[in-house]
Amino acid sequence: MRITQGRTRLVFVTALAAVLGLASPAWAVPSGTTVTATPQSAAAGAPVQLVATVDCPADPAGGLGVTFFDGSDLLGTVPVHANGQASYTATFATAGSHNITAAYNGNAECDASHDTTTVQVTSAPTLPAPGFCLLVCGGLINFSVGDINNTVNISEGTYRAQVQRHLR
Repeated sequence: MRITQGRTRLVFVTALAAVLGLASPAWAVPSGTTVTATPQSAAAGAPVQLVATVDCPADPAGGLGVTFFDGSDLLGTVPVHANGQASYTATFATAGSHNITAAYNGNAECDASHDTTTVQVTSAPTLPAPGFCLLVCGGLINFSVGDINNTVNISEGTYRAQVQRHLR
């Protein structure tokens, strides 16, 4: 079986519809979900905190929780707490825009809902060359501080001569 871009989207939409409709009975009240990402922009490999807040007149806790997606990729499913929030920490390996979907799966009292946000991921910063770090980072060159109270023993006559040279 060959998977194409269109087929991937169809699989994602079908999976999202199945997740959203799985736990919500016909008598559940409508809910609303809002997702935020902190930070909104991060370097590749840096953690990003995703928080979904579910607003429902009934208790949104229980059920199948919130499922987080990065485009069509499943990130994970986490429970909804009594305060209506579910959080997931993600890291992204590739630079670019990542479309994050938080799908609240509903429970016996609250209907399913979802929201999306975008996380902008930049390339990871480049580190100094290993050779330079070997020299400076405590490898080949070691810095030490000697006598901070540098004591100079000079005679009074020599001191005056040095001062006079600097005044001319």
